[in-house]
Amino acid sequence: VQLQACGGGLVQAWGSLRLSCAAAGRTANNYAAGWFRQAPGKDREFVAVINWGGGTTYYTDSVKGRFIISRDNAKNTVYLQMNSLKPEDTAVYYCAADVGEPYLVRTSGDFYDYWGQGTLVTVSS
Repeated sequence: VQLQACGGGLVQAWGSLRLSCAAAGRTANNYAAGWFRQAPGKDREFVAVINWGGGTTYYTDSVKGRFIISRDNAKNTVYLQMNSLKPEDTAVYYCAADVGEPYLVRTSGDFYDYWGQGTLVTVSS
């Protein structure tokens, strides 16, 4: 599975962006999809995850109520709607696919088998 993330950019604080992650290749595999981010000088951190059916989602505390993860399996695409952005949301955002347990929502990057190339989100104050 190849993942292509896009939608990043420069936005002012309290603005919005929507990231997309399109899957290609062996998309016949069911997978849970996660978003992770890595800020300059920091470790990669979990942001949000959605299971294959779309009925279960989970978010890190710092984005709850502001970010929404969704998916359209007919389009092999996962989205991350980011609202009320803060400067501390600045990071490279990565999407990832967990094919091992597609109906669960797991937060550790160790469980994810495929990763996109990342898209940069910069939030100015």
